[in-house]
Amino acid sequence: MAPLVVMSDDLIPFSADGGDTTALRRAFGRFGTGVTVVTTQSAQGPLGMTANSFASVSLDPPLVLWSPAISSKRHDSFTAASSFCIHVLGADQEALAQHFATQGHDFTGFDWTKGPGGAPSFPGSLAQFHCDTYAVHPAGDHSLILGHVRHIALREDGASGLMFDQGRYGQFTPRDQD
Repeated sequence: MAPLVVMSDDLIPFSADGGDTTALRRAFGRFGTGVTVVTTQSAQGPLGMTANSFASVSLDPPLVLWSPAISSKRHDSFTAASSFCIHVLGADQEALAQHFATQGHDFTGFDWTKGPGGAPSFPGSLAQFHCDTYAVHPAGDHSLILGHVRHIALREDGASGLMFDQGRYGQFTPRDQD
């Protein structure tokens, strides 16, 4: 495998033909994102997963999406789920994000209730989207899960959002509004 070479215009050559994806992963990591925890009720009980692949899709009908890796042990439970909840995390919820990045069924130490669709619901999230699964589509080494939003909850205290950028957690502090 050839080493990465920076061209004169600062572009790194990349080939999707089975090449080294290290530079691509680094490039993707330059896009700072918000952090979510997605939950559902699986056959084995409550299940959670940290994801930064969340996006709004449509207002009419109200649709959102997220995309779990096919290699994840939790993938099949989420793609088979009839409903789920996406929690947009505040900067004060980093422990929740770190826990569900590696643990799926262990909800010990976290307050939660069963949401309207049956998925676990964590209080204190900046926003919650309680969804019915609308569609699941294969997308390379991930699946795209579209959710039809049935209920929302909003935290209105001006708290900062938890961010993930270049492999690190941080926070976004909104500017004061005039």
